[in-house]
Amino acid sequence: MAVFAKNRLREGLPYPRGATWDGKGVNFALFSANATKVEVCLFDPTGTTELERITLPEYTDQIFHGYLPDLAPGQIYGFRVHGPYAPDAGHRFNPNKLLLDPYARAHNGELIWDHALFGYTIGHPDDDLSFDDRDSAPFMPKSVVIDPDFDWKGQATRNPIAWDRTVLYETHVRGYTMKHPKVPEAHRGTYKGMMEPAVLDYIKSIGVTSIEFLPIHSFILDSNLLEKGLTNFWGYNSIGFFAPNTRYAHESEQSLREFKEMVAAIHEADLEVILDVVYNHTAEGNERGPTLSYKGIDNASYYRLTADNPRYYVNDTGTGNTVNLSHPRVIQMVTDSLRYWANETHVDGFRFDLGTILAREPNGFDNQSGFLKACSQDPVLGTVKLIAEPWDCGPGGYQVGEFPPGWAEWNDKYRDETREFWKGDLTAGKLAPRLLASPQEFDHQGRKPWACVNFITAHDGFTLNDCVTYNEKHNEANGEDNKDGSSDNRSFNYGVEGPTDDPEIQRVRARQIRNMLSTLLLSQGTPMLLAGDEFGRTQQGNNNAYCQDSDISWVNWDIEEKGQSLIRFVSRLTALRRRFPILRRGRFLTEAYNEELDIKELTWVNAGGGEMGIDDWSTAQCFGLMLDGRAQPTGIRKRGIDATLLLVFNAWHDLVEFKLPPATEQQWKLLIDTNLSEEEEEKESGIFTPEHMYGVTGRSFLMFELEPAAHT
Repeated sequence: MAVFAKNRLREGLPYPRGATWDGKGVNFALFSANATKVEVCLFDPTGTTELERITLPEYTDQIFHGYLPDLAPGQIYGFRVHGPYAPDAGHRFNPNKLLLDPYARAHNGELIWDHALFGYTIGHPDDDLSFDDRDSAPFMPKSVVIDPDFDWKGQATRNPIAWDRTVLYETHVRGYTMKHPKVPEAHRGTYKGMMEPAVLDYIKSIGVTSIEFLPIHSFILDSNLLEKGLTNFWGYNSIGFFAPNTRYAHESEQSLREFKEMVAAIHEADLEVILDVVYNHTAEGNERGPTLSYKGIDNASYYRLTADNPRYYVNDTGTGNTVNLSHPRVIQMVTDSLRYWANETHVDGFRFDLGTILAREPNGFDNQSGFLKACSQDPVLGTVKLIAEPWDCGPGGYQVGEFPPGWAEWNDKYRDETREFWKGDLTAGKLAPRLLASPQEFDHQGRKPWACVNFITAHDGFTLNDCVTYNEKHNEANGEDNKDGSSDNRSFNYGVEGPTDDPEIQRVRARQIRNMLSTLLLSQGTPMLLAGDEFGRTQQGNNNAYCQDSDISWVNWDIEEKGQSLIRFVSRLTALRRRFPILRRGRFLTEAYNEELDIKELTWVNAGGGEMGIDDWSTAQCFGLMLDGRAQPTGIRKRGIDATLLLVFNAWHDLVEFKLPPATEQQWKLLIDTNLSEEEEEKESGIFTPEHMYGVTGRSFLMFELEPAAHT
């Protein structure tokens, strides 16, 4: 070891971070503001035997670095970092603990839970103030040097889909194909499974444009779940921000190549890839958590520590720690990670879990935070989709609508109020702004309607089918006595908890699913569909399936005819969204009269056919929204030439006679009535004169197009 280090080691460079192969050797560079020495540990090809331990010779601008000639891709390595072990001062250096490289592009092996993984001695009277001298290497995954070369076969880095045409589709790499009959069994649950033509052809056919994957960054399986025979299925427990999860690879050592192949195949299908990313916390937990990477490299820099006692961690995430996005090197790591996925793997965008964390400074949320400023000026990140989950569990954590221009945001107000309206608990006044991309929250600073990401369901919570099937959560399988998961579901079972053979209950449930899907896909803003909702997927009432790598979470592709019918319905909705630009305007629509153009862009209509009055907003559960196709499409002051549409929402439980709005030499053509079966729709003529009294079935949705009247 000493001979190799003395004769072959070179100074190297402090950039780029991580382990970089240049064709002749490998440059190692690791940031630590408080360490005293860094050693690179080289392992045999199995990752089980440490062959050499080499001290990085140089320290430049808080970067330890060195160059080892003749090392090649595939080399397995880790770091040991020396420095003070002083938890009361925020330092937890322990060179007995092998550490993952924060910039590693690939990982080797799985973490094996053992007390040796902890920097302190579990059970010691001094708790986390004690020092553990056991070697953690036998139990640790390792970092791997990679060859970044990949043949994209001439494919463009990205071919972005315009925001106004974007329909997001949230799913899970493993869960989506585990039971897919057209995916080879060996490829189910993997990146290769998502590449199958049958999978991508189906996704394309339902009209979605962008696949939003739950986390694929390397993550740790929680020990408490493994002990109960469960696992961290969702993956919100990151330990490597540059490395794809090896568990989703057909061949684990080829995880990066397989991920790139998946992205290439998705792009070939003219779809986008959006990654759900977790930069708000890591898998190292609080002061009693393991030492796996950042904690042992520079705890005081990478994490937010309590000001009065840096032994402890700020826990705005609810996971034990919070990544310190106020530190410039941490901001750099996160933005380097984002650029890596965008440039090197051609990812099209990111959804930021607990996004408020990323905008936190010591004084709280700041939409001019260092991280958000870094993103706003970045020439790469300015070309990809950035979507925030605009809340966390810290003080002032709820920030819907407060992210800066250029960002889109999940809008949980849309979810809650759409569910409540169709359940019958809200009136028109609450739903109306949600149909227009929530202008009160998003119409400022030149932000566009697409910044509002509308959704009714997501990975956490009920599926859409379960929203109309269960009043209460049923999370018993999670092993927490049904205490986990939210009890605020705003759902309704219509008389029977769970599945039923009652035909009337089945009909109203099916209609309510169609009502909510219609609302979602025909509202202004960017819609997000949860995978499987398009055919009525169920999780048997489990609204917190984070630990269920099982039939509860896996998409069941044994779809009955009613599910196939729902797929066809969703495909019609997305086709209508594409066909009518008035449904996806790039400007916030307004009901104010435009004197210059002599139009009202939209009109709210009551059941009597007139404009909604003050009392209607607080009482009406049946109302219409008429969108004038002549509405100004852009900032240029001229009329549009789109179709005029009428959307009718009836959350009242009984039939309502609804007078269609007046029109001159025109007629209303029925496009959707969620009360009609496919067969009934084919039989209906669907043409109605202005001021016709249309019987709107209780709990149903209608859509009409205004067209020239036929002359006899």
